Amino acid sequence: MPTSDADAPVFLIGFMASGKTTVGRLLAAALGFRFADLDDRIVAAAGAPIREIFARHGEAGFREREREAVRAAAGERSVVFATGGGAPCFGDNLATMRGAGRLVALEVSAEEAVRRAGRGSGRPLLDGAVNPVDAAAALLKERAPFYAQAEVRVRTEGRAPDAIVTEIVERLSLARAGGAARGSAT
Repeated sequence: MPTSDADAPVFLIGFMASGKTTVGRLLAAALGFRFADLDDRIVAAAGAPIREIFARHGEAGFREREREAVRAAAGERSVVFATGGGAPCFGDNLATMRGAGRLVALEVSAEEAVRRAGRGSGRPLLDGAVNPVDAAAALLKERAPFYAQAEVRVRTEGRAPDAIVTEIVERLSLARAGGAARGSAT
């Protein structure tokens, strides 16, 4: 995908409760794009909430549905997608997203993610943990190398969503200009 492709989808990746949905809605409006939450699409297709998909089919069953949702999303244009926290970490999802559009990682600490999500968050990989912060920290450490592959990475902690969106728009514009310049030099 040429990085100068103005209507290429934007995939927001990052840990749970990093702000992907909140920022995604605002980013879509700023770009004149539509917004879609991949977890919502998975739930709609399965006719069951995520925790039920995990209970019935295990994580592997959920990840297969997620992979299908990522592949379908890759064919869309002018959309900002909020992905699940694990989406870029499984199978070929990261490569599929990168090949189709732009990757923006929203960064948050494990402590802040747990604070934002709250107890009984409905997040199958966190709920039921004896120490949710330790569980979140271990999961975040495992996923961080995948998030680090995004072309734009933005800290969300202690920042207003509008400020985060402004930074993303500016950095995507610079990345597009740089990509176009690199592409024209070859």
